[in-house]
Amino acid sequence: MERRSLLQLACAIMPISLLTTRAEAATPDQSKVVYHLSDLDKVDFVMGNIRNHYNGLGGPDKVTIALVVHGPALKAFHAAGATPDMTKRTDEMKKSGLELNACIHSMRAQEVTLKDLLPGFIVADKGGVVRLAELQSQGYVYLRP
Repeated sequence: MERRSLLQLACAIMPISLLTTRAEAATPDQSKVVYHLSDLDKVDFVMGNIRNHYNGLGGPDKVTIALVVHGPALKAFHAAGATPDMTKRTDEMKKSGLELNACIHSMRAQEVTLKDLLPGFIVADKGGVVRLAELQSQGYVYLRP
């Protein structure tokens, strides 16, 4: 075969092999994702994204998701002020395996403890942003919608 024909064949085959490699890399057996939530006006949007994330991958057994909440967004998860819908959604996602992290600094600023938050939260005792960095160092993909 001529050198030119070999080059044309290689160029024709290469894009297919690259696409295959990218597709395989983009669909690991178990992906890990951390959502960053600090804006109160984005709480419903982020909770919807998490639900869609679970559904889009075929269920909670296909992905590990953590949610780190700090700043004004934490107010949406105060048990005393949470809407019935937020209480239900948080409970459902917690049952799906969602790890709920509350920033200790935001908790102190808002004068709340774990018992004042919806059930299922754990304290990010070094702070929300530190928890985000810890999870990223453990291979979690960072998302901030």
